Amino acid sequence: MERKLQLEELECLRLEAYENSKIYKEKAKTFHDQNIRRKSFKIGDEVLVYNSRLRLMLGKLRSRWDGPFIVVDVKPYGVVEVVHPINGTRFNINGYRVKPYHTQPKHAKELEIFLLGEVPNDQ
Repeated sequence: MERKLQLEELECLRLEAYENSKIYKEKAKTFHDQNIRRKSFKIGDEVLVYNSRLRLMLGKLRSRWDGPFIVVDVKPYGVVEVVHPINGTRFNINGYRVKPYHTQPKHAKELEIFLLGEVPNDQ
């Protein structure tokens, strides 16, 4: 009789653990979904495209983003059609592999850079 009670208690603990796991997964999913930033692109926007093949090459300082490309069409389910501005190749790409390209404003000031060994001539 005591053994049966222990088995029932063990079964209750197991079911409670499953329920706690389910609650945790739901909370983690809602937290993750709240922090996703939706990207919306319009025709004519300039974007950068993630190049996943660079992962195999050496050079950790090398940028994995190519571009800028120009958005030609935005299709359903997050597909973006882009065109290369120089050679005109068009291709479709998933919206998760694309990010907006921010150009420098025209009214931005240019910085003057001096190397440590050089002394500017004030004449």
